[in-house]
Amino acid sequence: MKTTLLIPVFNEIDGLKEILSRIHKDWVDEIIVVDGGSRDGSFEYVQAFGLTVFRQKSRGIIAAYREGLAVAQGDVIIPFSPDGNSIPERIPELVHKMKEGYDMVIASRYLGGAKSEDDDFVSAFGNWMFTALINFLFGGRYTDCLVMFRAWKREIVEAFEIDPSIAGFEPQLSIECAKKKLRVAEIPGDEPRRIGGKTKKRTLAAGWAILKLIIREFVTPTSLSHSRARSIAVNKPEAKPELTPLG
Repeated sequence: MKTTLLIPVFNEIDGLKEILSRIHKDWVDEIIVVDGGSRDGSFEYVQAFGLTVFRQKSRGIIAAYREGLAVAQGDVIIPFSPDGNSIPERIPELVHKMKEGYDMVIASRYLGGAKSEDDDFVSAFGNWMFTALINFLFGGRYTDCLVMFRAWKREIVEAFEIDPSIAGFEPQLSIECAKKKLRVAEIPGDEPRRIGGKTKKRTLAAGWAILKLIIREFVTPTSLSHSRARSIAVNKPEAKPELTPLG
């Protein structure tokens, strides 16, 4: 198993100065930073830090994922937010759980006493509502369907016939893993407040996109090919995604 830590960046110099020094390079096999046109010195700071950084060709977080995946060598991808919302010390736990044979491991903000300090009322309600909908409609057992900080096998995304658009990869991954009964675990993962900069979230627009995605996935056949899903899920005895908090 080869792991890639994928870090999308756009004007996050304050977070980078605080977070990068806490990431140990030997935790993963590869670290890739995709810069979306930062004007605050983020690109230059990452370069000086000695990490592989690419200038993003298209705008937006979805483009950052796609362009990062195009150059990543890992078969397990761990997206990581450099704004302080993701705790670097959780990275080894995600890698450890993936080595146990899971298809996706989520650092849940709402499991086992974990909490989000970055939630406001709207985002907290949206996370609860969309997670509840995905669990009810697709048979999931998630506590957090939307968080970015998770590890997943890239072959799952490569098998999708989707355009995640503003809804993002995370809700789509959660839906598809539940629909295809892939092996999923969660570990508790606090979400601290962001460090400097401005949030890139468009809460209402993203919420509407996620709702449309859930409806589309519920009324249409699964977007993961049956043969591909069988190859991913082979020898996976669990009938539902399972939650495995670390104790």
